[in-house]
Amino acid sequence: MKKTLASFSIAALASLACGVQAQTVLAVSTWLPPAHPATLAQKDWCDLVSNNSQGRIKCNHLPRAVSAPPGTFDAVKNGQADLSYTVHGYTPGRFLLTQMAEFPFLGNSAETISVAYSRVSAKYPEFNNEHQGVKVLTLWAHGPGIVFNTKHAISKIDELQGLKFRIGGGMVNEITKSLGMNVTLKPATDSYELLSSGVMDGTLLPAESTESFKIDKIIKHATTFPGGLYNTSFVFMMNQGKYDKLSAEDKKVVDAASGEVAARMFGRHWDKTDRRAYAMMQANGVKVTQADAKFVKDVKAKTDPLEKTWATAAEGKGLKNAAKVLAEFRAEIAKLEK
Repeated sequence: MKKTLASFSIAALASLACGVQAQTVLAVSTWLPPAHPATLAQKDWCDLVSNNSQGRIKCNHLPRAVSAPPGTFDAVKNGQADLSYTVHGYTPGRFLLTQMAEFPFLGNSAETISVAYSRVSAKYPEFNNEHQGVKVLTLWAHGPGIVFNTKHAISKIDELQGLKFRIGGGMVNEITKSLGMNVTLKPATDSYELLSSGVMDGTLLPAESTESFKIDKIIKHATTFPGGLYNTSFVFMMNQGKYDKLSAEDKKVVDAASGEVAARMFGRHWDKTDRRAYAMMQANGVKVTQADAKFVKDVKAKTDPLEKTWATAAEGKGLKNAAKVLAEFRAEIAKLEK
């Protein structure tokens, strides 16, 4: 009897040990506020993966970011965090193909842009190749980019000039240059300080950011464009080594929650916050100017050449028929927005 009980105890302990060993804990970092749509989407993704793996994969949401926004990619690559997201444009010159998702007039919903971006980029391995050292879970984008400022209404290109604007980098840098704007590259998280101190007169952000970065009572004017003046490309990523150590079964769980599934999560959260932010702007008396047909035409005339420049550079990095890939991306967005 004692021998039987001992054998049972050893078997139980072995089973327990296997269970402990099988659990993977992901250290999750975010440099945005807890209620930000990107942070919420990341948490939803963690919950989905934990549920679908029957608890074998867990997320440990770190109390603070392991790095400032520009250093996040390398922080995940080097294992300071297992899971996070970042803006491609925060590291100028590092990512080129992802600028496809940052051109003017792409679409009116973060969800449709993000899903289209995920679908199209997944067809071309060159996009993934720009992210050596991390496991790309999805590429995604925010809602339509808006011009915010504290000084006056903007209804034509000339009125963009003479003011100092914060931008996040990437294609928006080229867009603002082509429009003759005076800009400084700073993370979105710096917006409140820059605007409240008067160091900057304006910022280019989606509607969501007026709530997320608490600038809704500082800005006085917003100029919107059909499809946005610009967009911003993000990557949601995992440390490659952490992914490689997952069992085949758990890799399937992560993969099934990635790509379009994850892109839709980020996009839906962003759209929800955009809608709430528009209502907040209205309540705070922010004067919204919708760019008219002439303003849009003038912007297109100055920014259209950027697409050809990008396509040439993208082909230099191995993306064949880059102009057709961009056209495919735009067509996918249009199909999703019907």
